[in-house]
Amino acid sequence: MNWILLLIAGLFEIGFTTCLGKAKEAQGTEATFWYLGFFACLTISMSLVYKVTQTLPIGTAYAVWTGIGAAGTVLVGLLVFKEPATFWRIFFLLTLIASIIGLKMVSEH
Repeated sequence: MNWILLLIAGLFEIGFTTCLGKAKEAQGTEATFWYLGFFACLTISMSLVYKVTQTLPIGTAYAVWTGIGAAGTVLVGLLVFKEPATFWRIFFLLTLIASIIGLKMVSEH
């Protein structure tokens, strides 16, 4: 169950970085809503990470959480913000994903 919560926490990390990117593009009330989304996602993500680190090793949990967030944010950047999909960006994204999977596979919990 903690691994599922960690995955959800990573998804909310993607949510808060996406909200920051969208807020930067918005103005007025729309920007305010994106910032509210940022704070909501940040709160949920941090709360879930806190919960899972009560049972999972903190080093593994933190690495997986930030890895999910980083990989997901790169994907959002490519798909939503139209950032360039260069060979090296995709290559290192895939190595990051492989590292996250590897950490999960060698974890004793």
